Amino acid sequence: MVELRPITEDNFIDAFNLKLAPEQESFVSHPIRSLAQAYVYRDQCQPFGIYAAEKMIGYVMVIYDYDVPEYDIWHMMIDQAEQGHGYGSEALDRVMEYIMTKPFGNSSRVALTCNKDNPIARKLYENKGFSATGNEDEDEIELVMTVK
Repeated sequence: MVELRPITEDNFIDAFNLKLAPEQESFVSHPIRSLAQAYVYRDQCQPFGIYAAEKMIGYVMVIYDYDVPEYDIWHMMIDQAEQGHGYGSEALDRVMEYIMTKPFGNSSRVALTCNKDNPIARKLYENKGFSATGNEDEDEIELVMTVK
């Protein structure tokens, strides 16, 4: 069972120690960068450690874009040593459960981006109901889902 736990002073170093395989490093920003963004957007976001069996195995951040409005899923990653166990799928389920509580505001739109060269992540997102919008920014494609 995977669970999300807010990043706090007690676990942020665990987030810093998460690693991707070298060929994956261009797919997602490291939690160090993401936590800097979380500080800047602190009134509209929540960074989480992804846990399995009391161990942080990944990271994700949920941010609310008041301008759209929409919920965005940023920087989701599973540590290279923990990949291939279905943790990403379970983590995305937990993220969507969190978003459904509407912690920052009401919106039926959830968006994320995926690196064009990351077919595994794209397949995961599409299997969960996200669809490509056709919007692209450099090496990223946007996928969205409408929720109640």
